[in-house]
Amino acid sequence: MSRLVTQDLIIDVPGRQGGTPLNLTIEPGQSWGVLGPNGTGKTTLLHTLAGLKPPRSGHVKLADKPLAQQRRRQIARQLGMVFQDRQDGFPATVLETALIGRHPYLSPWQMEGADDYARAEQALERLDVAHLRDRLVNTLSGGERQRVAIATVLTQAPAIWLADEPTNHLDLHHQSAVMALMAEQAREGQAVMMCLHDLNLAARWCDHILLLYPNGDACWGPKEHMLVPSALESLYRQRLAVVEVDGAPVFVPIKG
Repeated sequence: MSRLVTQDLIIDVPGRQGGTPLNLTIEPGQSWGVLGPNGTGKTTLLHTLAGLKPPRSGHVKLADKPLAQQRRRQIARQLGMVFQDRQDGFPATVLETALIGRHPYLSPWQMEGADDYARAEQALERLDVAHLRDRLVNTLSGGERQRVAIATVLTQAPAIWLADEPTNHLDLHHQSAVMALMAEQAREGQAVMMCLHDLNLAARWCDHILLLYPNGDACWGPKEHMLVPSALESLYRQRLAVVEVDGAPVFVPIKG
């Protein structure tokens, strides 16, 4: 299975000099949560790991090969990205959009086959949007479009998931369902890295945490070492109370 490794990586955040070099190894079966205030570079980090944005310095390796030396089709067969914001370039149905996930496996001008359609249909069913299969994506609500985007990556079946706010626009039920899907991918041997704003989703569903600070500092490790009030209060400049619910910590902001 593929793994993602960074070597002395410093992401290119405008207006910020330097930062902690990131030496991360995202292994198969791990689920990482990336936490930090707005503007700390969470999205930039994912785009850099996906090869969509060059780093300021350092390197990224995918399956033990430098990412910069791999072709986009080769990368797309191993790594899938759920974007926070999407632009619909042309009118397409929900099913047609999900089938985009199979394009890295098709030769130029090759049409999708029965297996590709089956994968797309199963992904749409898994994300509770199969009933929308013939609707144009640009007619959907924000939450429906988010679930279609995740279904597209599920159709792609990558070894590594990079998800930028995967619960964005989702109601409580679908937030839980999407996080359960991410955890399921990790259990099946995929690697997952998600940018999240909700501490409690990270506490319940992730096993590793990366904290990104506004000044460029960073720290990372198993969640039991990272999700502690002292670190999180410094990260968010917010006092927190901690209670336990169903075996997981729940963080609650405190006034003052």
